[in-house]
Amino acid sequence: MMNLSRIKFSVKINIILVTLVTISISASACDICGCFMGLTPYDNQSSFGLLYRYRSFSGYQGQNNYTFPKGSSFFFPKDDKTSPLTGHNNNPNDYELYRTMEVRGRYFVHRRIELNAIIPYNSNSERYNGNTSSISGVGDVNLYAGYHLIRKLAQSTFNQRLIVGAGVKLPSGKNDIKTATGIKYSALMQPGTGSTDGFVYANYLIGYKKFGMSINTSYKINGDNSEQEGIANSSTTFLNLFYTQRINKNWQVMPSVQFFYENSAGETYKGVKTGEHKMNNLMAGIGVDLYYKNIALNMGLQKNAWQAKTDHPQSSAKIYLGITYNINQLYYLLKS
Repeated sequence: MMNLSRIKFSVKINIILVTLVTISISASACDICGCFMGLTPYDNQSSFGLLYRYRSFSGYQGQNNYTFPKGSSFFFPKDDKTSPLTGHNNNPNDYELYRTMEVRGRYFVHRRIELNAIIPYNSNSERYNGNTSSISGVGDVNLYAGYHLIRKLAQSTFNQRLIVGAGVKLPSGKNDIKTATGIKYSALMQPGTGSTDGFVYANYLIGYKKFGMSINTSYKINGDNSEQEGIANSSTTFLNLFYTQRINKNWQVMPSVQFFYENSAGETYKGVKTGEHKMNNLMAGIGVDLYYKNIALNMGLQKNAWQAKTDHPQSSAKIYLGITYNINQLYYLLKS
């Protein structure tokens, strides 16, 4: 009898659509779904883990853009609120950086029903006309649930799975941080949004022997904060093409090719679109997921492949690093 662990190569990139670190479409990494849980063979198993995400925007159209702009930091820098706030004027050294460390948990109450939570800590930086600012803080908590509508994963050659779900982002992060002189930072720089948002998502996986494809799509309905600031409703789609290879009894590796598309009409004020920070771009890159027993290590890099015209720094790159521990769950609160 074939070992189930060899054929259950289900991909676990739960489209969470959740975090949006600063939830701003542009900044905060525009990860409306924050959907990088990585590929995992542990289907229907509860888990917890850490995920670090980095997103950079640099240079203007017609200029070079960099994954790591000069003078920037990949990991959390020290907060700096001393620089004055200025507008953007096509300075080639301008950039926006969004970093988040997420504590993630997933619990299966039933073989087909999962409950998820994400608690982020955000660190955002911007440099305009030589003035650099960095602020950080706990972000907005995300809660969501998914239902495994189709689940055919114990097959020797052909496997498929469909998850549909919905969730909410709660305004738990601060959105009123100010400079040393008392000027409030823009909504995109704040670690929290001050708004309650909802989202729906779907994740479809199809696999044939060692090859597979996972596609995630989500739609986010954004609210306004107390100052009537907000982000227009947004959508994201994430496509992942992967290959699974077992090295030995305990080790397994999954390289992948990834594509990510995001679209939003940008910021709003009093319900009216301001035209600021519109997002319409496609990213492409590679990833690899390494598994040792119940532990999964995930990493990936995406670079901008195409972007609609914008007068803000260009989308440059996205990097994620994660570690997940999968619990060997044998019992569920709800029986089949």
